Amino acid sequence: MDIGTISLVLMLGLVLLLAIGMPLGFASAILAVLVLVMKFEPMLLMNPFSFGDGILTGRPGAGPLNILAQKIYGLLTDYVLISIPLFIFMAALLERSGIAKDMYSSLNIWLNRTRGGIAIVTSIMAVIMAAMSGIIGGEVVLLGLIALPQMLRLGYSQNLAIGTICASGSLGTMIPPSIVLIIYGLITETSIKALFTASFLPGFMLASFIIIYIIIRTQLRPQDAPLPEPVEGEPYGMEKLKLFLAFLSVLVAGFGTALFLRALFFEVSGQNASNTGADIAYGTADWLPWFGGAVAISFVMMFAVLGRERTATGWAMGKGLVPPIVVIGVVMGSIYGGITGITEAAGMGALAVLVIAILRGEASFDLVWESLMRTLKSTGTIIWVTIGAAALAGAYTIAGGPVYVADFIVGSDLPTMGIILAMMLILLFMGAFMDWVGIVLLIIPVFLPIVQRLPIEEIGMFGELNPRHVAIWFGVVFCMNMQVSFLSPPFGPAAFYLKSVAPPHISLTDIFKGFLPFIGIQLCALSVLLIYPPIVSILLP
Repeated sequence: MDIGTISLVLMLGLVLLLAIGMPLGFASAILAVLVLVMKFEPMLLMNPFSFGDGILTGRPGAGPLNILAQKIYGLLTDYVLISIPLFIFMAALLERSGIAKDMYSSLNIWLNRTRGGIAIVTSIMAVIMAAMSGIIGGEVVLLGLIALPQMLRLGYSQNLAIGTICASGSLGTMIPPSIVLIIYGLITETSIKALFTASFLPGFMLASFIIIYIIIRTQLRPQDAPLPEPVEGEPYGMEKLKLFLAFLSVLVAGFGTALFLRALFFEVSGQNASNTGADIAYGTADWLPWFGGAVAISFVMMFAVLGRERTATGWAMGKGLVPPIVVIGVVMGSIYGGITGITEAAGMGALAVLVIAILRGEASFDLVWESLMRTLKSTGTIIWVTIGAAALAGAYTIAGGPVYVADFIVGSDLPTMGIILAMMLILLFMGAFMDWVGIVLLIIPVFLPIVQRLPIEEIGMFGELNPRHVAIWFGVVFCMNMQVSFLSPPFGPAAFYLKSVAPPHISLTDIFKGFLPFIGIQLCALSVLLIYPPIVSILLP
């Protein structure tokens, strides 16, 4: 059977099976078998009794089936895949401990007298949580439990509160360590560390767009975000700024001392001298004066400029931010400091959260058990979808599907940006109906080779993308598309996550209405990536 007919049957079959409610993993696996049969042994469809006479059934486990089995086995045994359950476990611990609540309270103290401050706090908290775990669903649920009642109690616009929580809560797609980027890197054999580095600016750009929108909207429509009544004795104005500077001074002193002792240890022990590769990041003698100077200035600020009493008050107001900063430092510092790889950093992050929970007196058997059960369920879902989608993608590849689609698209009369925009529309459409795991496994192996065949100088409108960064750029663009998909009706998962913890009077229709302006913000961020692709290369070596 020709590959064009197979492609048509595959597309219609996938839509039909998903429409009747079949899980994506099983639907993909069934279609994988169908694709192989149509390509290599079509007689089975007309005469099932011919079983054993063809390429597939004559020698079970050989030929195309063997290639497919090796592909699935190679994907499931990739060492980096272990990082996914570790990041999910870390997110589950954060969700069930009081770390996130204390972080929200500390952020709220600094911004509670700002118009729209609670919404801004929610966005900043989402960014910090995204940088800790890279999980999307847990963030939306947690923000729905903590921030939504607070905003509704203070009289915030329901649409603003809903949109802020869901748009900010899905930032884990873009901001490292994103699980979406990890899966993309595994499938496309792209450096995950490079993907993390490239997504920093776009991720924080999107977060900035959300915060700027909140500020502008609440200034133009003050009724959407009323200011709370002032509390007697609460600091404000310059006094609050001084307290914040005192808190920052304590932070800089603590982390500066830790980095100073670390660099001193590496120099005294001679580990840099015996290192045959590059010097340990921030661990050479050149950094000692910088760290020592930062610590000295911090102590002068704490005791000579701001005063001991103000420093103690500032620390008490902001100490809820310290555990998240420590976790981010452990995870991202391990990766970019050259200490560990992605998987080990995920394990260290999970251990750091568990140790913090123990030190705070929040750790218990129930906490760990519930977190492990959440991890098992989430990981199981991802693995089953991965197996099914990898089988379908592998079967379609063996049948020659990607080459057929690539030749069809590249051979069309569309300009380069027209082809890319068509891909964006397909990704946005699929994102409204399918889980991101299935999309990255089914669509990306077809689209990425096409993008790599396009003239590099015609990608984007301003600046020129480095040819070595094409796969990285497309990965970041894909993640931005998935960012939109989390809010896209009719099956935007963020809506269902929030509905599970929202008050009964908030319907799914209300939630999707709150999404509309934030979907526009996400599309603006996607447009920046398409217009100026070199934005992903700014931090890359």
